[in-house]
Amino acid sequence: MVQKSEKFIKAFELHQQGKLTNARDLYNEILNEDPENHEILDLLGVLYMQAEKYDEAQKYIKKAIEIHPEIYYLENLAKLYFQTKNFENAIEIYELLVKIKPDNYDNWFNLAIAYKNNKDWEKSKQAYYKAIEINPKSHESYFNLAYLCFNENNTQGAIDCYKKALEINPNDWEATYFLSLAYMQNKNYTEGLKCFEQRLCKQSAIVSQEKTYPNLMKEKPMWKGEDLKDKILYTYYEAGFGDVLMLYRFMPELVSKCKKVIFKPQKELVPLLRENSYGAEIMEYYDNETKMNFDYHIPFLSVPLILGKTEKTMFIHHDDGYLKANPDKIRRFKEKYFNNNKFKIGIKWQGNTYYDLERVLRIQDFFRLFKIPNTQFYSCQTFEGSEEFEKISTEYNVVNLAPEFTDFSQTAAAIENMDLIICNDTSLAHLAGAMKKPCWILLPHVYNWRWHNDISKCDWYDTVKLFRQKVNGNWLNAFEEIEKELRNIITT
Repeated sequence: MVQKSEKFIKAFELHQQGKLTNARDLYNEILNEDPENHEILDLLGVLYMQAEKYDEAQKYIKKAIEIHPEIYYLENLAKLYFQTKNFENAIEIYELLVKIKPDNYDNWFNLAIAYKNNKDWEKSKQAYYKAIEINPKSHESYFNLAYLCFNENNTQGAIDCYKKALEINPNDWEATYFLSLAYMQNKNYTEGLKCFEQRLCKQSAIVSQEKTYPNLMKEKPMWKGEDLKDKILYTYYEAGFGDVLMLYRFMPELVSKCKKVIFKPQKELVPLLRENSYGAEIMEYYDNETKMNFDYHIPFLSVPLILGKTEKTMFIHHDDGYLKANPDKIRRFKEKYFNNNKFKIGIKWQGNTYYDLERVLRIQDFFRLFKIPNTQFYSCQTFEGSEEFEKISTEYNVVNLAPEFTDFSQTAAAIENMDLIICNDTSLAHLAGAMKKPCWILLPHVYNWRWHNDISKCDWYDTVKLFRQKVNGNWLNAFEEIEKELRNIITT
């Protein structure tokens, strides 16, 4: 027995040191001597789980439970199911665990996560409430509950949960950031823009500028609202194309407040914004630090806050749009692609999937629209997702414009020739809206904050109409609505 105990201690030490192969061999030696040693079976299961050999892990942990159903072994099996995204089995284990130990916070919290990942929203909420009942200081439970409120389009509930989380942990930048999104979805920009300053992309943008202009960014202050009539302001992008296009509505006002504005957008936006500069200098490449000259700097998404925008002044509208396409490029596209009498519709089904997979449309759902008489469709899908065009090209007469879209100036010229854009929540929609072109946006069931709670209208763009999924993950109802409306337009 002494020898066995020493072997166990040695094996466990090796396991803790991450020497899994050596630990495994010693565990197996012990099992050869004592095949019913449930503790060793469980440890071997944990070891295989760490090695990502999940079938082996499950076999050993289950065997340990058969011999001696320790709560700890059940918890390890539930962790294994979590790790392999087998949430139904994880739920089964955690439901058993909370019956055995009804006052265990961790198991209720984990059960809530399992329900959430299994898209069982109501049960997830109830499990979080139980976790909070056991531990009223559960910052994580309030934080996760806020997500479920978002999922129900209950933004006030999300706001309340994030506030609770921040009462417990006031320094949680992530909760502050998501609180900003909830405020803004609720159209409370007075509070939302303040909290929005905690966004991570702002910090990333500043760091990237510091790498290029290490001295200037240290010497020159960030703009906090000082008088800039005799000053030069440097502002720079920090997020997606859509964010820049949406907030570019403030460029005329920004220019009017400064001696000069220097703006660094993404390179794909440079030609379009130079054609719509409003007097700002639009940079394409970083100048050498010795050639740069500015008095203040600011990330572009912070501009609305410093301009003092509120829910009453945020939605500046321009009678004929605030972005216009180049006339020569418009003419070229018309002669090459649009010289027909049909109703011309541009489509796009996918944006940057790094941020949000829920926004991606199914290309097959467009097929019903292609059959509508007197229409000509044009694919505006570029980069990721463009390979899906193959599913269209062999059966339907859809023109692929993607090779032409080398930058947003080219895209704008094509849009100007179209009667309608139908797309997912992506930069193309913001470009069409900024140009005051009709655009129908398909929104997922849980949609982005900027479209607000009342999607019967679009606050940002007069010519944009919003269509939302009724059932999470199912686009059919939205496309049925679009088909009905499109047929009405074509036949009238």
